[in-house]
Amino acid sequence: MPESPEHDAHIPPDWRGRLAHYGWTAQTIGESGALVFRLEASGLPTLFVKSEIAGEFGELPDEISRLRWLAGQGIAAPKVLDQTEDNGRIWLLMSALPGRDLASDKEIPAENIVRIAAQSLKDLHSLDIAHCPFNHTLSNRIPVAHARMIANQVDESDFDEVGPTAAELFERLLKLRSDGEDLVVTHGDACLPNILSDGSVFTGFVDCARLGIADRYQDLALASRSIEHNLGVEWVEPFFRSYGVDMDSSRVEYYRLLDEFF
Repeated sequence: MPESPEHDAHIPPDWRGRLAHYGWTAQTIGESGALVFRLEASGLPTLFVKSEIAGEFGELPDEISRLRWLAGQGIAAPKVLDQTEDNGRIWLLMSALPGRDLASDKEIPAENIVRIAAQSLKDLHSLDIAHCPFNHTLSNRIPVAHARMIANQVDESDFDEVGPTAAELFERLLKLRSDGEDLVVTHGDACLPNILSDGSVFTGFVDCARLGIADRYQDLALASRSIEHNLGVEWVEPFFRSYGVDMDSSRVEYYRLLDEFF
């Protein structure tokens, strides 16, 4: 579990007074390499702090730019309250969204989880790509995947398929690449822990560092995998039906393969 900043002298000095009354709770949901803390205090708004070591493959600068862009698009997401870099780390202070993530809230029926996931992605995918400055098409992402592999940033122990090396999966990624992409504004990591709701009402997306223009199956592939993991395979087809497309198994497989490198 990440260390608690309550006992850490490395919190940005400019924030210490501002956040002095808050209790910090480390968050464990998700697979991000960043430190994430929920901040709570009586009579004060709940906040979140996210921090990571500054480096070539860090994602926090990307998340900050995407959250700022989303703020003007009518899509709910945390509001950037402050950002800074201190002691070799990048820090983000942001607002909290109401509710809980769809993987953690055990009070929501499965059919509602599927509906919320599908509708929230449909709304995001309806944004005009002409106004999105973030290019995550395959021509952009495959070179990034290769760079991550060369830099040993790909965790082979976390692959869905046991046995192949990263190099072997990358060869498969190149071989299976199709010519066409159905481009929309995607979340990029549309698993259930990154979709929040309050009761059965969608309240926003989190972990938005990979948001950008990509094939819609970038989201549909990862969302359906998360639904299968959290709810069961029997809920995958209702998810695609609620979204409004027939499942394309080859595209699901391809974008899950691409995700192995991130």
